[in-house]
Amino acid sequence: MIHKLADVQSKHIGKDTNIWQFCVVLPNAIIGDHCNICASVFIENDVVIGNNVTVKCGVQLWDGVTVEDDVFIGPNVTFTNDLFPRSKQYPQKFEKTIIKKGASIGANSTILAGITIGANAMIGAGSVVTKDVPANTLWYGNPAKFVRELN
Repeated sequence: MIHKLADVQSKHIGKDTNIWQFCVVLPNAIIGDHCNICASVFIENDVVIGNNVTVKCGVQLWDGVTVEDDVFIGPNVTFTNDLFPRSKQYPQKFEKTIIKKGASIGANSTILAGITIGANAMIGAGSVVTKDVPANTLWYGNPAKFVRELN
């Protein structure tokens, strides 16, 4: 289901994926099956989203972001793709950010460019992730710090 008030330019939308009102999905974006893309989400061209992914309201996924299967991205999570942004000056290539299978990112977290969040990792709400996060770990804070292993 694509809401009539969404601007979905991509033809690469999986089966049983919902895209809600006020979303923008650019032409080269790829979204898998059984996803829920909530209201007011922006998805740029060089973005790949796996299957069974939830992207809550107010998230922007910029060029270079890959989201694997079964990931939860909370409301207003902020991704970046350029470590040294300047107006009208673009890098040769944008940094690659990877969110591995089963990871969860809490509301209002910021994920710096070039980060990998490991499989089944959890990022607490409001965290600022400045370095790679290993699989099966809980991190939170500003900057985000390791808290404990997850089962």
